[in-house]
Amino acid sequence: MIEGRGFNVIGEAGNGKVAIRLFKELEPDIVLMDITMPEMDGLEALKEIMKINSRARVIMISAMGKEGIVRDAVLAGAKGFIVKPFTEDTVIKTLERMI
Repeated sequence: MIEGRGFNVIGEAGNGKVAIRLFKELEPDIVLMDITMPEMDGLEALKEIMKINSRARVIMISAMGKEGIVRDAVLAGAKGFIVKPFTEDTVIKTLERMI
């Protein structure tokens, strides 16, 4: 979905710990990260990423969509939030706003 619209995916992580390691190694322009992940959830990974680079552009994704989770993500440094289920257009528009 993303690569077909002109974006390059440079890494993928199955859990928060790997996401942090890849963020350090790859220094991506934008991170799309789910809240619910094994070993370390997305909010904890977001907080660690923000310690590494306080200007990181992280978009959180969650099926939960509860106001408290969105607030926590924004307070932790998330620049955007996508609620599942989402459309391709929602993802692309959110990415384009980050650029």
